[in-house]
Amino acid sequence: MINSLLIANRGEIACRIIRTARAMGVRTVAVYSDADANALHVRMADEAVHIGPSPARESYLIGEKIIAAAKATGAEAIHPGYGFLSENAEFAQAVLDAGLVWVGPKPSSITAMGLKDAAKKLMADAGVPVTPGYMGENQDPAFLAEQAASIGYPVLIKAVAGGGGKGMRKVDAAADFADALASCQREAAASFGNDHVLIEKYILSPRHIEVQIFGDTHGNIVHLFERDCSLQRRHQKVIEEAPAPGMDEETREALCAAAVRAGQAVDYVGAGTIEFIADGSEGLRADRIWFMEMNTRLQVEHPVTEAITGVDLVEWQLRVASGEPLPLRQEDLYINGWAMEARLYAEDPATGFLPSTGKLDVLLRPMSSRVDTGIEEGSEVSPFYDPMIAKVITHAGQREEAIDDLRYELSKLGVWPVKTNAGFLHRLLGDADFERGDVDTGLIERRGEALMATPLPPATELTAAAAQLEDEAAVPRALAGFRLNRTADTSRALRVNGQRVEYEADARADGYFASHFEPFDGGAALLMVHEGTTMIVAPDRTDGAASGAAGDGAILSPMPGKVIAVEVAAGDTVVKGQKLLTLEAMKMEHSLTAPFDGVVAELNAEAGAQVQVEALLVRIEAAE
Repeated sequence: MINSLLIANRGEIACRIIRTARAMGVRTVAVYSDADANALHVRMADEAVHIGPSPARESYLIGEKIIAAAKATGAEAIHPGYGFLSENAEFAQAVLDAGLVWVGPKPSSITAMGLKDAAKKLMADAGVPVTPGYMGENQDPAFLAEQAASIGYPVLIKAVAGGGGKGMRKVDAAADFADALASCQREAAASFGNDHVLIEKYILSPRHIEVQIFGDTHGNIVHLFERDCSLQRRHQKVIEEAPAPGMDEETREALCAAAVRAGQAVDYVGAGTIEFIADGSEGLRADRIWFMEMNTRLQVEHPVTEAITGVDLVEWQLRVASGEPLPLRQEDLYINGWAMEARLYAEDPATGFLPSTGKLDVLLRPMSSRVDTGIEEGSEVSPFYDPMIAKVITHAGQREEAIDDLRYELSKLGVWPVKTNAGFLHRLLGDADFERGDVDTGLIERRGEALMATPLPPATELTAAAAQLEDEAAVPRALAGFRLNRTADTSRALRVNGQRVEYEADARADGYFASHFEPFDGGAALLMVHEGTTMIVAPDRTDGAASGAAGDGAILSPMPGKVIAVEVAAGDTVVKGQKLLTLEAMKMEHSLTAPFDGVVAELNAEAGAQVQVEALLVRIEAAE
């Protein structure tokens, strides 16, 4: 067995690997950039090595630094986690050439599955069903347009070296093909250094179903059943579950057998995922499911497979990398219950899912479910890496129970001042079609604004909050959760995230258990977690003292950033939708516009200034 392991990654996956390695008695070595000097994975590991500046291209993506760190610390093996260098065949080979153990598949397997067109040809030869399309070398635009026409619209243009939703365009009609192709090729060249594309038939009711496989160095390959990853936003997975709803045993057997054949075709070793696309318009059928691609690494969503099989996939990775055979045979594996995973991102759905960064002053996390995370209260969410900060996983006997448990856990998850998508996830899990198992990859897009709107807390909660604000000027944090005993007035108003909210006081708030309240700003306000959304609740001031609070006409900074342009001056007349200023954060520009016709009554921004989240930048007074 490997005695010491370097984890060439960060965040939640590094922490997750460390936990298993520690349980197995394996010494762990972390690597970290400047931004991660105080990160949780650094403190969890037995040893840590600094590998460079904060940008990944200067630290986590430099294989030479990681191999040097392994040698300097006496680590025998390198685990790449996922992302970064996990599917880089050259890095895998360099690890082996350095005399170290690579906890992953053979470099040749990574290479074979790295390009989508070559992988599809290989799968077709192995008897794995592939989506109808063109995967050839001819990249002439006119020729590709002819192929698209012969396949039949709609079609999907995909970069052969793509991933993560980049280099992908759906085309509904021949007239749109040329522009979509050019756009896709530009993005592919910029993101992957390769502008070659393939053309696929676009599936009208697509479901994303994948099969977890595992191989060892003794020629054994098994599957650990399927996962459904159809809930996606802009081709990024949001919620995953195992098994797939609506999957019958006959279809499951055919699908998983195809996945094993795919692994055998590349002599696969370690954890891998065969991704399929299914036409769910008539339910799941074996003849309507096609190979899409293979991920030659551990997947983000691997915990749901672990939950239904009782297997620790990281433990299996370490055992297989040490030369041991698979711990279980195919006949020893079975499905137990249902598992759900929600990806918690540091992003704000109210601002188009812009990333949110900064210090986590408050983190109220679920206590009864599995939470894989690399953060804790007081951690910094950096702008340099992927915004996923945690995964919340539930496991129950039935699908309905797993959904209910996950919704409950998300409803109590509070984060401040960093914004998260917890409320969005809570609403998504409550969607009627999803609850029925009627899912496809377009569900989120179809729901649109219904999933973005944040509902206000009910009168019961607002009444209890008002009572606490009036009775307790400063409540010690340890006392949060006491019972309220008072009679409320019948008509009241509060400020919820700066917006004035009028409500009829609810007598049922007498004795209301307010465990979701946290004192804020010395007790002058409360942090309230309602259905996954963290809100600031404060008294409503009618004397003008709260003129800086966000309300109708108040333009707040949606994230920490730099003002790069101011388009108006105090006193200017503006119209609805007019650009007021531009903010830059995390290499993105965000324009702030007037919510209605009016006059610039207050301007607190100038070009070049750094601003914090929710800083009042502009206030517009409505035109009379």
